[in-house]
Amino acid sequence: MTYECLLYEVKEGVATITLNRPDVFNAFNDRQSYDLQDALKQVARDEQVRAVVLTGAGKAFCSGQDLKAIANADKRDLSDSLEKRYNPIIRAMRNLPKPIICKLNGVAAGAGCSLALACDLIIASSAASLIEVFVNIGLVLDSGSSFFLPRIVGSLKAFELSTLGSKVSAEEALQLGMVNKVVAPEALDAAVAELAARYAAAPTKAIGLIKKMLNKSFSATLDEMLDYEAYCQKIAGNSEDYKEGVTAFNEKRKPAFKGL
Repeated sequence: MTYECLLYEVKEGVATITLNRPDVFNAFNDRQSYDLQDALKQVARDEQVRAVVLTGAGKAFCSGQDLKAIANADKRDLSDSLEKRYNPIIRAMRNLPKPIICKLNGVAAGAGCSLALACDLIIASSAASLIEVFVNIGLVLDSGSSFFLPRIVGSLKAFELSTLGSKVSAEEALQLGMVNKVVAPEALDAAVAELAARYAAAPTKAIGLIKKMLNKSFSATLDEMLDYEAYCQKIAGNSEDYKEGVTAFNEKRKPAFKGL
């Protein structure tokens, strides 16, 4: 696929989506948001894709909304912009039954921070940072940050980060549970490639079901989750990967999952 503001590549079961506006630190304009919506539809449809890597070109991951692109902000309906541009991206990411790895190569600010937190795992360069910058221009959290942030860091820290617009270094983010791992900048490509390859060879259907279960757990009771676990386990138990897993265990070999 060819996009104006994204790079899109599929190799060995891994789709890599790269935000590609490095001259503005991959800030979102309308085109980039719609390109990303389409790319997420592509990975959902492509049965060959079993894991997704999301990253940014150049020094930044994503600096959020391109403010120069909305110079006439007083005439722009920000609610409409969210509903048409950002919210479909976040919903598509959370509903995608495949793991999304954020390769956090640099700063993730505003909607860029939301985008990172919407991923399933985050591997960060030690040079990366996250900042909920909305308050610095008189706005509130959006693109899912009000959902993800307090669940990750707790309500007190979430309030602090949201209302002070404090920059969080990669190491601090690791301590707060905002990222899964921090590596040296020169080791980032290899670390993400290794993890993506592992997921590309994993039982994709089971991982997709696990993702749905964890999403549901935020708003469900224990009884509801017990019922949903039973429902999902029935689906997983009818998969080809389950049959292969059991066979491989009994034959004392490594399973060769197909994602079916």
